[in-house]
Amino acid sequence: MDLQNEKCVMVIDENLPLGIIVNTAAIMGITLGKEMPEVVGRDVSDRSGSQHLGIIEFPVPILKGNSSLIRSIRGKLYEPEFSDLSVVDFSDLAQGCKTYEEYIEKMEKTSEAELNYLGIAVCGAKEL
Repeated sequence: MDLQNEKCVMVIDENLPLGIIVNTAAIMGITLGKEMPEVVGRDVSDRSGSQHLGIIEFPVPILKGNSSLIRSIRGKLYEPEFSDLSVVDFSDLAQGCKTYEEYIEKMEKTSEAELNYLGIAVCGAKEL
């Protein structure tokens, strides 16, 4: 992967409370880190010798949107021409679950049309 040509962006519903906005960004960021571990740089040391874990090697802008815009973006990104992108969505269903098992069980009983998206993150080559 050519990190110079990669780009990520998150779009989060601006109408959410600040805590939910931050939680949405954190969850999507963790998932992107799992999907794209190669974008996390090496650990670094500061001048005093303290260690700091590596962070993503390029910026991740966070943009404001609303649930309709996020749903529209998500729909577009699942079209075949965007299959090379990494896409993470985060819904109200996921945010309301206390365990991953609960999330799995509820998601299996919920249609995509019933989900309210709180945010979406997209990473891929800049030219897409």
